[in-house]
Amino acid sequence: MSGSKSYQILSAEDGSPAAVVNARGKGPICLVCEHASVVIPAGLGSLGLAEEDRFSHAVWDIGAELLARDLSRKLDAPLVVATVSRLVYDLNRPPTAPGAMPSKSGAIQVPGNLNLSDDDRALRASEVYEPFHAKVSEVLDGFDTPPAFVTIHSFTPTWDGKNRETQLGLLHDADPRLAMAMMAISDDTLVTRLNEPYSARDGVTHMLERHAIARGLQNVMIELRNDLLTREDDVARISSLLAGMLTASLDLQPESA
Repeated sequence: MSGSKSYQILSAEDGSPAAVVNARGKGPICLVCEHASVVIPAGLGSLGLAEEDRFSHAVWDIGAELLARDLSRKLDAPLVVATVSRLVYDLNRPPTAPGAMPSKSGAIQVPGNLNLSDDDRALRASEVYEPFHAKVSEVLDGFDTPPAFVTIHSFTPTWDGKNRETQLGLLHDADPRLAMAMMAISDDTLVTRLNEPYSARDGVTHMLERHAIARGLQNVMIELRNDLLTREDDVARISSLLAGMLTASLDLQPESA
């Protein structure tokens, strides 16, 4: 199929790989949830996933979209969410990254991503990656004053056979201001760690680098352990906690910073 000029990843029915929630929000924050969706476009079938893996963390960040949407409401902040699975294209990776279209995630095999040609990879980047990032840029351009930039993710309680004690991770790229400010006011409600369970060394801060660092925006990547996001009341409780931390931390920042 990669040799056919008419071949497309996204059909007209699939629509855009990015959706904007609360586009007219007036809060001084831009939210992004790039691993929000389980949707694999019909043109890619199931990517060969085993049935038991179809709704696993490999496919999406479980609970992240619910949390991001609740934060958007509480902060009155615009939110950009992905509408296709991270296995179609991981929007937090540049096209040159091997993990942008992974053939394996942990122990989960993704046969439909094996042996992709350069044309296949370029097609996914042009139809999914570039339009999503263009939409994020468009939303950022719509702010009257530069906003803080916050991405919302979730992670599994165990990885590679090891339990993860961290419940809330605050990650940063080159600019640690917002992550450090949030750490400074964190309490014992959740086990909160800086740059855990991942860090910029793991190549997970591409979204921050491309949009926040490039514009000089305060930024943070928020990671929640996904066993804390299984119930709506838990999501609401955690979004209230994060909304308070973000608001207080941004108030702590001098405007000249």
